[in-house]
Amino acid sequence: MIKAPRRNDPDRRGRILQATLDMLVEHGISHITHRKIAEAAGVSLGSMTYYFEGIESLLSEAFTQFAHQMSEEYRTRMEHARNRDEACEAIVDMICAEKIATSYNLQVMYQLYAYANRNPELKIIMQDWMCRSQQVLEAFFDPITARTLDAFIEGMTLHYVTDRHPLSREDLTRMLAKIVG
Repeated sequence: MIKAPRRNDPDRRGRILQATLDMLVEHGISHITHRKIAEAAGVSLGSMTYYFEGIESLLSEAFTQFAHQMSEEYRTRMEHARNRDEACEAIVDMICAEKIATSYNLQVMYQLYAYANRNPELKIIMQDWMCRSQQVLEAFFDPITARTLDAFIEGMTLHYVTDRHPLSREDLTRMLAKIVG
């Protein structure tokens, strides 16, 4: 049900972007439409074309916003570490944390990966995200180790959320120790 339009609605654009991510999770990228997003955001269909040129620009901006939010969570977790051991502990926290390692976040991430695979210009969003993550890790580790850890975090987060018997914090800590030496 579409709510009555608000003349002065500074949050409308943000609601549309959030609704886009929500619809990606609920319906998948191949089944979302402007109409579904507008309804979920509580805005008129006309608002969609007022704020965004088309579905591709809407998806690009929603994915970019999501990637920046995830990067900020990542940075916030890591900035409290004072040394490599605390950085490793923060990495385990990110893999096991309910704020980052959620089914919702993973669904958005994998929708982005699938979409970017078909739309190479969107790979920039992923590349920039990886670069930000690796730069945060480079405060504690050399560039190759930082890149390895970034891939480890991404893969283990998927395993942690989907595995019937996720690895324990202790197992993850042992794995990290092998990577960082």
